[in-house]
Amino acid sequence: MKEIACFSYDDKHEFHLDERSLRYYYPPSIGTDLCKGFDTFEQLDDTADDHLDGLLKTILDLEQRTGSKCTADFITWRGMMTKIMAAPFDNMNGEIYLLTVVRSKGTIFIEENHSHKLESKAAQNSQPSRYGAPSQEMMSYWGYKFETLSLIPDTWAATTREYIENRENEVVNNHAQYCSIVKTGIGKARMIIGGEVDAVWDCKPENKNDPIHWVELKTTVSIESNKDMVKYERKLLKFWIQSFLLGVPKIIVGFRSKRGILQRVEELETSSIPNMVKKNKASWD
Repeated sequence: MKEIACFSYDDKHEFHLDERSLRYYYPPSIGTDLCKGFDTFEQLDDTADDHLDGLLKTILDLEQRTGSKCTADFITWRGMMTKIMAAPFDNMNGEIYLLTVVRSKGTIFIEENHSHKLESKAAQNSQPSRYGAPSQEMMSYWGYKFETLSLIPDTWAATTREYIENRENEVVNNHAQYCSIVKTGIGKARMIIGGEVDAVWDCKPENKNDPIHWVELKTTVSIESNKDMVKYERKLLKFWIQSFLLGVPKIIVGFRSKRGILQRVEELETSSIPNMVKKNKASWD
């Protein structure tokens, strides 16, 4: 698979046919409190239904620039394909997904039903937390805080030491996104998939045929028991699928305490995850 196009949402979540929101990985500071800045979090209002608009506008632009039709059996978001691929193994959460599927001129377009998605999210957030435990909103924030701690806006050489050391104090904003669009396939099915990519390890190669060293950022609670390990392995299923679908070779996992203190980071090679699970509980591989 390879990236055929990309687009960005800026800090105001406005669409652009460029890579202005591309970010670069730089290791975070261990010991940081991931709760810090929650009160100033600039959170994206995701109640509007974006459908497949950004993906389709970018494909249309590519076709106009190249004069060539982008043919595929399926066009969808990476998140949608992750849910479909994980469904046979994801028997612990009991989640129900409602899909909208449209076939046009031989191509099947798939998206999640937005109203159902919002209802499910609201139901999850309304569940009372265990006594003394952080809220669902806080735990969701921890993931965005970890991203802010781990990203810089340019290459290492072009980013100031002041910026790198001040990331803990940056206002967390999840409006900006870099979205990669790849052409891939599963079996005989040809697919065009779009999805957000957190960062690049070094830089995007000038030769578009060369692989891109993408990085996916994830957080999870530190493993202290067999129960924690089982939960982690279930997470690894989605970590692996998400990265596999877009050709992301490396995942950086931030392990945190139950109170949200970043305790360590671990680098995982995406291709190694199935064997990791197989050697342990083999809960899904």
